[in-house]
Amino acid sequence: MVKLVEPDKILVRMPSLRAVRSFVAAAKYLSFTRAAEALCVTQAAISRQIRELEAHLEVELFRRIGRSVELTEAGTIFYDAAYLSFVNIAQAAERIQSTKSGKPALTICCSPAFSGLWLSRRLPDFFADNPDIDINVVTTGNFLQMEPGVHPDVFINKVTDPREGYHSTPLFYDLIYPVCTPAFLQENPAIASLEGLRDTVLLNLSPYGRAQVAEHVDWSVWFSFFNINLETRSRDDKHLFNANDYNMLIQMVLNNQGVSLGWHHLVSPLVEQGLLVRPVAQEVVFREKRHYLTYPESKVNNEVFCRFRDWMLGCMDDERISVPALERE
Repeated sequence: MVKLVEPDKILVRMPSLRAVRSFVAAAKYLSFTRAAEALCVTQAAISRQIRELEAHLEVELFRRIGRSVELTEAGTIFYDAAYLSFVNIAQAAERIQSTKSGKPALTICCSPAFSGLWLSRRLPDFFADNPDIDINVVTTGNFLQMEPGVHPDVFINKVTDPREGYHSTPLFYDLIYPVCTPAFLQENPAIASLEGLRDTVLLNLSPYGRAQVAEHVDWSVWFSFFNINLETRSRDDKHLFNANDYNMLIQMVLNNQGVSLGWHHLVSPLVEQGLLVRPVAQEVVFREKRHYLTYPESKVNNEVFCRFRDWMLGCMDDERISVPALERE
C-alpha cells in the first residue's frame, strides 16, 4: 500500500525560483535591461517573470519611474530574504563542487590593506609549498558585521574577543612611522624634522566605514606622542588629505603626492626595496594593539587549516613586530 504524503505547505506556497532569480537580478541592478544582460536572457523574459512573481505574491515589487525602477517596501523585504537564500545556495553548491574536485579550499577574511599589501606578496610561497590547497579571500573593513552567508575559516583582524566557538592566536603588534618616496623627500627636505613633517602634505587614514574594534591612529594621534599639535598647522600650510582606503593612501604616496603613516607589517617590503623611505627616525610602538589569527575551534585538527596556520606563523617569525611564540599559546 502506498503511503500518501501530505503536501508540504512551504514548498507549495513557494513562487517559481526562475521568477525569483529574475527578480533578484532586477532588484540588484535596479534595471530590467542589466538584469537581462546578467542572466543572458531577454528583457521581455525578465519582465514576464517579475509580473508572474508579483501576481503570485499579490503585491507590486517595483515602482516604475520612466525608464528606471525602484523597489517598493514589499520589494525590499523580499529582496533581502531572496538574495540571502541565493547566497546560501550558491555557497553550498561551491562547497560540494570543491569537495567533489578533491581540492580543499580555505576562506580567509582580512582587511583590504592586509590582503593587498601583506597577503598578496606572500601567497605565492604558500601555493608553491601547498599546490593541493585553494585559498579564497574575503576583504572587509567591518569585521563586526559580516555579509550574510559569508562564513570564513580564518579571520585576520584586531578583534581581541573571539567569536563564540572561535579561538584567537596573536600574530603581531602595531609599529607605525611616516613614509614617503625618496623623490618627495628630496623635493621637501624640511620633512626630515617633525615640525617640517607636520607642515607638509599629509595623507591621513580616516575611520569612516570601518568597525571601531581598536583605537584609531591617525596623524593627530601619532604627533601627540611627540608633543606636537597638528592643529598648529596654519591655513597656508599644505593640505591634509583624508581617506578610509589605506591602499589608496599608499598608492598616493608612491605617486609622490605626500607622506602617510606606515604600518610596519604593510609597508616594510616597500621600504626594503627602496620604493619608500622614512623621512624621520621617530616611530610609535603599540605592543597592546595586536592582530590575531581567529579560527573556529572545530578547525583545530583540520589538516588544511593547520598547514595555513603553521605557514602564517612561520611568516610572523620573520617579522620584526611578531608576538613571541610563547605568548601565542
